[in-house]
Amino acid sequence: QVQLVESGGGLMQAGGSLRLSCAASGRTFSSYTMGWLRQAPGKERELVASMRWSGGSPYYADSAKGRFTISRDNAKNMVYLQMNSLKPEDTAVYYCAATDPYGTTVGRHGYTYWGQGTQVTVSS
Repeated sequence: QVQLVESGGGLMQAGGSLRLSCAASGRTFSSYTMGWLRQAPGKERELVASMRWSGGSPYYADSAKGRFTISRDNAKNMVYLQMNSLKPEDTAVYYCAATDPYGTTVGRHGYTYWGQGTQVTVSS
């Protein structure tokens, strides 16, 4: 069982930056594909960014490209989402998610473990 705990959300003005953090339990963190997803009121949950356990280039949604950066520290069991140039449309609950060990994902599907979510609100 993997537990994920997000932190770092809050209220920010448009153009500002926030850094979300996700702490994961478990001894095989490096084998998880990790993702950040978000859900705004009345909208479907969408994948914002992800990093595969096998390495390679991270995935970013078009809305996140050039503004958000996902990173992970396998030694600390942590994954981060640096969000710059925030826009009001970035307002959502942000979730950290993990697959099973060596799991694969297709878009927002395939994640087994979820954090409780952290609210990000961007004012105009």
